[in-house]
Amino acid sequence: MGEGTLLIRADANVAMGTGHVVRCLALAQAWQDSGGNAVFAMAEPLPSTRERLLAEGMEVVPMEALPGSREDAGCVAELANHRAAAWVVVDGYHFDADYQRALKAAGLQVLFVDDNGHASYYAADLVLNQNVYADESLYPNRQPYTRLLLGSRYVLLRREFHLWQGWKRVIAPAGRKVLVCMGGSDAGNVTAVAITVLRSIGVEGLEVVVVAGGGNPHLESLEAAIRSCNGGFRLVKDVVNMPELMAWADVMLAAAGSICWEICAMALPALLVVTASNQSHAAQRLTELGAARTLDSGTEAIATAAAPVLLSLLESQSSRQRLSFRARELVDLAGSARVVSVLRGLSEQ
Repeated sequence: MGEGTLLIRADANVAMGTGHVVRCLALAQAWQDSGGNAVFAMAEPLPSTRERLLAEGMEVVPMEALPGSREDAGCVAELANHRAAAWVVVDGYHFDADYQRALKAAGLQVLFVDDNGHASYYAADLVLNQNVYADESLYPNRQPYTRLLLGSRYVLLRREFHLWQGWKRVIAPAGRKVLVCMGGSDAGNVTAVAITVLRSIGVEGLEVVVVAGGGNPHLESLEAAIRSCNGGFRLVKDVVNMPELMAWADVMLAAAGSICWEICAMALPALLVVTASNQSHAAQRLTELGAARTLDSGTEAIATAAAPVLLSLLESQSSRQRLSFRARELVDLAGSARVVSVLRGLSEQ
């Protein structure tokens, strides 16, 4: 068993959502399981996110500098040296090539979590891109020592998903249970449109569970919308039992963020909605692979196109079987442990 501190620099707020921190939480849990401890350095974290990290036995250190700035990197380097961090993990689109260089210049081992090759250059020791479309062509400009961890083999899933190892989904002849989740914050309130669509599709015996993250600014209006439904609808907030809800559902309607990989791990037939431009590549690739269905973008797409797709999925057992099979092929439950094994191995060299 190893020891040492994993220092994670990631943020979560209403504008950017919680995805960066959620996947880093999965990595931090795996690091804890290997005998280490985890510290999150965050700029104004959502209260619900902070509470979750503290409940996991992780420390949260507030960051005062402008996120992604040289001052931010300096504060992280100082904190890493003070805590004798074995690794610094950086996850967020506001961290660039200069940020990586600054951390390396401070003598730190750096893991950079990436999605779309947004940095002009990569100086980190490791670059992790867990997306199914990830390949080396995204990273032509990098240091000779920079190692790439690419693809769904390295998907970061939280501990609660590990409890479902070996579980097999049974595909019901007629789907009647729909799970809705539009991310940890859903600033655009896509969830409200989803509720309206599901109220209108006219499926007898339909059951709907709507998940709202702790950073959702529309909770009061969502609660009112659920109360106005004629039974069968319920709202759950800031859940910690997402695998259980996914196991319950026949179909999921979800934003195409990092939850995609949780959907795949649970072999859940899903209709994905692109709610941010950085989600489009993953959604498109999952559709091409036959692992999900996808709507083009946002509230307009849900309002005009979601109902017929949802109806076809609920009524077609064979369609749901195909989606479930292809999704489960893409993701296992060992990605977090694989990444920690690489970190531990490099630390011991």
